[in-house]
Amino acid sequence: MYCTRKVTESVHWVGASDRRLALFENLFPIPRGVSYNSYLIDDEKTALLDTVDASVSAQFMENVLHVLDGRALDYLVINHMEPDHCANIAALALRFPEMKLVGNAKTFLFLRQFYDLDLTGRTVTVKEGDTLCLGSHTLRFVMAPMVHWPEVMVSYEESEQILFSADAFGSFGAINGNLFQDEVDFDRDWLDDARRYYTNIVGKYGPQVQAALKKLAGVEIAMICPLHGPVWRGDLGYLLGKYDLWSRYEPEEQAVAIFYASMYGDTESAANVLAAGLAEGGVKKVAVYDVSVTHVSTLIAEAFRCSHLVFAAPTYNAGVYPAMANFLEDMKNLSVQKRTVGLIENGTWAPMSGKQMRAALEGMKQMRILEPTVTLKSALKADSRAALDQLRDAILADLAPQG
Repeated sequence: MYCTRKVTESVHWVGASDRRLALFENLFPIPRGVSYNSYLIDDEKTALLDTVDASVSAQFMENVLHVLDGRALDYLVINHMEPDHCANIAALALRFPEMKLVGNAKTFLFLRQFYDLDLTGRTVTVKEGDTLCLGSHTLRFVMAPMVHWPEVMVSYEESEQILFSADAFGSFGAINGNLFQDEVDFDRDWLDDARRYYTNIVGKYGPQVQAALKKLAGVEIAMICPLHGPVWRGDLGYLLGKYDLWSRYEPEEQAVAIFYASMYGDTESAANVLAAGLAEGGVKKVAVYDVSVTHVSTLIAEAFRCSHLVFAAPTYNAGVYPAMANFLEDMKNLSVQKRTVGLIENGTWAPMSGKQMRAALEGMKQMRILEPTVTLKSALKADSRAALDQLRDAILADLAPQG
């Protein structure tokens, strides 16, 4: 049975949600599932904007056919060629032999890499600023390369001022009937997943996101329709503001995140003592994470959110404890920068993790490291407690100007 929702009188959501998938891209945990959004414009000509993942193909096809109600599909606009959005291109091309495929030059390069289809005479190649008239609706195409693939473009519908934004402005999480952001408590139920989605999927490409935001700055946008997560039909300044902060790598909040690795609990104890000291000093936003049991995608999202980060890890085989080393490497790969950092190292006979964590952080942009580096030799003792208190005081003093 079809399951669709009207975005406007002429624009229909024909996507579907997958609540069975455990890992997005076989990498990121999605306990709330994920939606695959697709939109159909019903005008003198019909146009479908993107398809969906293979896991929800049956539902998607029912939705498309229901909205078409016997009409042909004239155009398939391909904003993004990633498989979770392009898996149904071949099926649609076979079902609708007159359908034209609309994309840019790189779109069709990638399409040929994924599919063996004879599309002679069936492609419409567009470039920056080109338009496609459907009747009362006109789509204008804006290139958004590396947000987050090189072929990505977005489509702006001029009459209703709708931005079909590809993977930009998306989120993990299945659609539970409430398609629009004003039908949900976004801060409570969606913000963490939206942040985790952006920081891990798009986070590396902040300069490209900034370029796309600048292109769209003078465009009147009434609604944003992403390929994952809720549709935005209000409060767009909130969403655009988050993307502006994230893509400039500015901290979202004046807050402290303490990331620790601990083999037997001694490094964890130091992390807890520091957290308690910060709380006693008046810091209300303190988060503490065990990097061995917290998925790295959550750690990355928190590194983007918080202004002050503390890394605490034992020395392991003369290096940094592996889970922490992996986290630091992921931070570098995703361009985390502009943070204030504290370090705690541990080692029973040769503490070396602090020096190596410092080197990793100094390899990132604009990372300011507070002194002292706290050194534990097995467990927190009076001398290392004094150094830990100094680090606490340095963090408190650094936070003080921000209130």
